[in-house]
Amino acid sequence: MTGMSETTGFDEGAVAAALTTREEWRDFLQRYGERYLHSCADDDELVDLLDEDQLDLLDEGGRVDAWLGEEPAREEGLVAAEERLGVRFPPSLRGFFLASDGWTHLDAWVEGVHPCGRVAWMRDGDAGMRVTAVYDSIPGNEDDVRLFRRSIEIARGEDFWLLDPTDVGPDGEWAAYEFAPKYGNPTRYPSFAALFHSGYEGMDEYEETA
Repeated sequence: MTGMSETTGFDEGAVAAALTTREEWRDFLQRYGERYLHSCADDDELVDLLDEDQLDLLDEGGRVDAWLGEEPAREEGLVAAEERLGVRFPPSLRGFFLASDGWTHLDAWVEGVHPCGRVAWMRDGDAGMRVTAVYDSIPGNEDDVRLFRRSIEIARGEDFWLLDPTDVGPDGEWAAYEFAPKYGNPTRYPSFAALFHSGYEGMDEYEETA
């Protein structure tokens, strides 16, 4: 349960630079949704997400245009969330919320990105406090515990997505982490956009091996 790792395998800097506006996120999330539908192995979920004509088109290998996100956040709601936490969100996270206020279609271990009104410090959530206490009780986890105490929880399920407001790049982006408590070793990304993009890359890999 000790140490942190770096992610590699795609041009993270380009991703961080590309996804900062509402329009850029909408375009990417449309492509993400299309990829998700084609890689989804859960037929019951597809039935819930699509109508009969869309399901037939998907079975035929066609392109299905279905928005899998939420309604955009209003600027005033985004500002209220920032004021509540005492921070200003990094550009890629702001752009995401203005495109979709939350997201529920990720991998099996992360339930979804919180809407901006539910974003909170990891140290304040029940699950976050439990995980921090467990890690704090084991020698060698000091770096991880400090990360947990200073990060906001942007998404969770069995695993967490965290953003660190003390680790800011020259583009204003915060370091982002994917963290699986049962394995340890949070994986670092240079931005929220790069972290989200990793899921898209993972679906590409799934299709290549399917």
